[in-house]
Amino acid sequence: MPKDGNDARAKEPLRLPQIQPGNYADGLPYDELRYLECKIILKPNHFTSRSSLFDFGKLLKRPAKDNGISFQVGNYPQAPLKIREVLFLDTADFRLYNNAFILRRRIPYRDGFPEGDPEIVFKYRHPDLQKAAAIDVRPRIEADYRIKFKAEALPPKDSLGGVRLLYSHNVQFSMRSLAEGDRTSLDWIVRGLPALEALKREPGERVELVNGAIVEEVLQDIGELDFGNGFKAVANVALWRTRGEHRPLVGEFAFQIKFKRRQDLNALNLERSRTFFIQLQQEARDWIKLGATKTGIVYHLKGNPPNAHE
Repeated sequence: MPKDGNDARAKEPLRLPQIQPGNYADGLPYDELRYLECKIILKPNHFTSRSSLFDFGKLLKRPAKDNGISFQVGNYPQAPLKIREVLFLDTADFRLYNNAFILRRRIPYRDGFPEGDPEIVFKYRHPDLQKAAAIDVRPRIEADYRIKFKAEALPPKDSLGGVRLLYSHNVQFSMRSLAEGDRTSLDWIVRGLPALEALKREPGERVELVNGAIVEEVLQDIGELDFGNGFKAVANVALWRTRGEHRPLVGEFAFQIKFKRRQDLNALNLERSRTFFIQLQQEARDWIKLGATKTGIVYHLKGNPPNAHE
């Protein structure tokens, strides 16, 4: 049984620090935070059916009511499951992950078949906001891409009843946007993602599938949270399992609040998010897996843990 967080930690306000102004090499200013995503990593053994994903939603009702938040299930029980295949790529010595970078490819499935082009998600995730902001994650491509800079709130690594923050600076784009080439070549990857240039050691280096794992993600939207002042978030539950063996790896509950400007997310919204998130940790205590992230679970599959910054 994990120990509870102390009262002082539980009462600490949730603060999103300001980014000190700076510019990337081409003169553009640092990206700003646009999302607050709250996550709770869950043990996978509870999730054995689609209905069991909704079972976690029942735990949200009391914390939501106690904190003045509306939680509505609505028509989500009729919404289809989302299935995605997720692959992580790294060098054999986990050089990307050891330096706080994450590179993954994912593709959604509909009715059992791949839908659309595979998507590349490249991110720098670190507990230091300024370091995360200073990394220029933009790809060198001639197509559209989407930057998402998030503050990710998780429970403390070793206890319940608090909040720790990671900052995820990521970019998403179609794999088709990259120039043709050897997709296992680190040189080829660096040409498309110049932020990785400093990690190269010698010509001809390669990347590979992390721990040989192909992850199947089962994702279900379970309802909508309304924090007031126009801030709403869809809550979802995900299960990650290995493709083929269907070995359950990890679960996750998450909701994400989007804002145009940092100052738009006022003290009341932050306080409601914090107190709801902390109370939910107590409600879900038997479901929670502390000190983990979904990515970290994949990197630890063969018992050779890297030096994570998570």
